[in-house]
Amino acid sequence: MHGDPDRARVLTRRVVVLGLGQMGLFGALIARLYYLQVIDGDRYTLLSDENRFNTRLLAPPRGRILDRFDVPLAINTPNFVVQVVLEKAENLERTLESLSRLIPLSDHDRQRIRRDVERRRSFVPVMVRENLTWEEMAHIQVNFPDLAGVMIEQGLTRFYPLQDLGAHVLGYVAAVAEEDQTGDRLLEVPGFRIGRAGIERTYDLALRGQGGTYTVEVNVVGRVIKEVDRREGEPGNDVHLTLDIRLQRFAAGRLGEESAAVVVMNILTGEVIVLASTPSFDPNRFSRGLSTTEWKTLNSHPRLPLTNKAIAGQYAPGSTFKMMVALAALESGVITPEVRVYCPGHLSLGNTRFHCWKKGGHGSMDMVLGLQNSCDVYFYDVARRVGIDRIAEMARRFGLGTKLGLDLPGERSGLVPDRKWKMKAFKEPWHPGETLVAGIGQGFMLATPLQLCTMAARIANGRVRVTPRLNLGPGQNGAQAPESFESLGVQPGNIAVVRRGMYAVSNVPGGTAYNSSRLDLSGVAMSGKTGTSQVRRITLSERASGVKKNEDLPWE
Repeated sequence: MHGDPDRARVLTRRVVVLGLGQMGLFGALIARLYYLQVIDGDRYTLLSDENRFNTRLLAPPRGRILDRFDVPLAINTPNFVVQVVLEKAENLERTLESLSRLIPLSDHDRQRIRRDVERRRSFVPVMVRENLTWEEMAHIQVNFPDLAGVMIEQGLTRFYPLQDLGAHVLGYVAAVAEEDQTGDRLLEVPGFRIGRAGIERTYDLALRGQGGTYTVEVNVVGRVIKEVDRREGEPGNDVHLTLDIRLQRFAAGRLGEESAAVVVMNILTGEVIVLASTPSFDPNRFSRGLSTTEWKTLNSHPRLPLTNKAIAGQYAPGSTFKMMVALAALESGVITPEVRVYCPGHLSLGNTRFHCWKKGGHGSMDMVLGLQNSCDVYFYDVARRVGIDRIAEMARRFGLGTKLGLDLPGERSGLVPDRKWKMKAFKEPWHPGETLVAGIGQGFMLATPLQLCTMAARIANGRVRVTPRLNLGPGQNGAQAPESFESLGVQPGNIAVVRRGMYAVSNVPGGTAYNSSRLDLSGVAMSGKTGTSQVRRITLSERASGVKKNEDLPWE
């Protein structure tokens, strides 16, 4: 019986220890719960909200492109986009298969979706299809319960209301490629597009704007329940162009589907009023996304519709170059306007005859008559006296042989050869016969239509090196004063002689453009210079039968 009190004490101690242990454990749980709910409650509330609320980037409206009179050339239109979030999708391939039964999804679409999913973070939405019709949207919405991670968003798509008119100037937008990624999260927005050509590319950052954000409440499978917050970004800036789209339409209409270009420039400010290249293309096709077949068709077209011939086409300037030879001769004092050269139809240099375009010759020519009649023999002789280096220097002064800095990508520099250039390019000396050929704008000589327009504009204003531009500036107040351009450094009297020759071309009987360029406007007269642009040297047989017509010559 003596053992009973001892056993009772042992049991009592055990009960007390067990009770204290239970109280300690319960106290620890209470303390942890207090810490989680009171002390660290805000952090866990935030984590919970992040699972329930989703904040996404909002693409800003892209700035418009307008002509000088505010006619819209590039705008934005509503666009419905279906997207998928990998993090919320149970199985991407199964989701795409389900979607393909509701909307058209090509193999190309699927490849692009997989590629985008791989290179983006799992919580970033990826565009599946855009430009959904109302019927396609309805099909998807009805089947939402079976489409985990799929959602429909409304955005904006780029639209060019005038289609192919001015397409080479406007350019187009296209989807963001992997090499375009710069760390800017805006580039990850599904369906976001950047400027890929033309003004859209040159002023892409200004047109983009600043992105906004919007927050939505989602359920466990990522389906949007409601939008809870939206902070709009800053729309992109509008770009006002110097173009007059009415004149652009007129010029393009006259060119039709021929392979050709037209440039019209304000001779005092450099504002480009018309810059047309034909045939053209519809930039809306690029905005929607070209198929491989469509791209190959455009890219292989023999008349090169994707090439902006006005700035990237390099052609022999032909007789339009003769004004540069005349000015080089006058400025160097090698010849005066009154000196006459007799044209019997050819000029001999050594054992070679260089033929005039007029088989029987022009007879006695001074400088004005030489320009009026575009006499090759006159300019062969003058070029021989002046020399290629002085001719080249004058040509560069008037905008040839160099990029002019027009605010469009893809401008080419053309070529004005001289002795130094040939030695560097061919390791050969310059030959006298090459000077004669250069004197009529042939041989190595190359120029773009934009350069020839700039040359004519500088002759017309007679004082400054006006440079072309397409951005008018805000409120049409971007005009550049002539005083801000560099001086031509040419004697006014010498410019006047060349102008008289250009006037005679169009307004004096016998001028090479007399029958085609006189204006039926009181007090207004046209001056200019004809030229046959060729892509190869004129042969003797061609000279004997007359120079080919422009329409018979290929553009390359």
